[in-house]
Amino acid sequence: MAGQPRPRRSDGSPTIYDVARVAGVAPSTVSRAFSRPGRVNGETAERIRTIATELGYRTNPLARALPTGRTSMIALAISDITNPYYFEIIRGAQATAAAAGYTMLLADAQESQQLEREALERAVPSVDGIVLASTRMSDSAIRMTAKQRTLVVLNRAVADVPSVVIDHAQGMRYAFEHLRGLGHEQITYLSGPEAAWADGMRWRALRELSTEAGLGLRRLGPYPPTVVGGVAGAEDLRQQPTSAVIAYNDLMAIGLLRGLAAIGVRVPDDVSVVSCDNIFGAELVTPGLTTVAGPLRTLGSAAVQNLLALVAGAEPTTGEPVLLPTRLVVRESSGRRSATGWGARGN
Repeated sequence: MAGQPRPRRSDGSPTIYDVARVAGVAPSTVSRAFSRPGRVNGETAERIRTIATELGYRTNPLARALPTGRTSMIALAISDITNPYYFEIIRGAQATAAAAGYTMLLADAQESQQLEREALERAVPSVDGIVLASTRMSDSAIRMTAKQRTLVVLNRAVADVPSVVIDHAQGMRYAFEHLRGLGHEQITYLSGPEAAWADGMRWRALRELSTEAGLGLRRLGPYPPTVVGGVAGAEDLRQQPTSAVIAYNDLMAIGLLRGLAAIGVRVPDDVSVVSCDNIFGAELVTPGLTTVAGPLRTLGSAAVQNLLALVAGAEPTTGEPVLLPTRLVVRESSGRRSATGWGARGN
């Protein structure tokens, strides 16, 4: 077919009929090759896509949605696109969506419930489903959105809504037992946003662990889940020092390291620091952060897999959330409690 002319409309834009004519198939076959590739022979589908590329044909998901009700688009809403925590989640979600023939829209809520709800209102008419990652919206607002579009919540368990979460209780046990094993008898938790479900789960797990072990536990905050929030935590910690700290996330821990260095406190000689997430910067700071790591790319991928299964007609399971494991990555920010350390001196 290389020698055949490539037909186009008078305005230069190829149509589905142009692709079908060159490929020697029916227009409906071309449509299925893009919207439901599993129903077209693999060799035929590949030939159609090659010809479409040569012609410069592009599918219009909104136009395809008119007869089918499907747009082959989903939305991923995250609380803060500048937080490196979301990088791998986005990558996993994007790869899984693309492999299924879906386009993914990304909405950045900037830690604002209002901005998140406004973005979702705009997205709902154009997508087949939505993944909410670390949403700050209320449970009732989430359920309302779930009535409008197929929905999966990531990093939060909401009754009657499918969700995928990390095992925060297990993660806190790893962090707690690590610090306890290093001889620390008092732990301070630097908390994150009050609306963050993960923050509540971590604090509850730490309280249970401290009660079981008879160790002292204190909560400071809430702080923004940022470097600035961690610097503020360092100043508050200065008033009542402890030999060990667990920070809500790595960004906060990085700010904590900066704030402690500014007042002459050494990590881990004076105070041990453990955080959560294992973002790429956790091993680039000095000292490297000991942190609770979750399978972030898998988290994003699993959320989209579940969403697309629901879009395709699978029965939702709204009981227990899909639970993914955690692990502790030990680096230089945690060490054995010193008898002359910061908490012992009461600076």
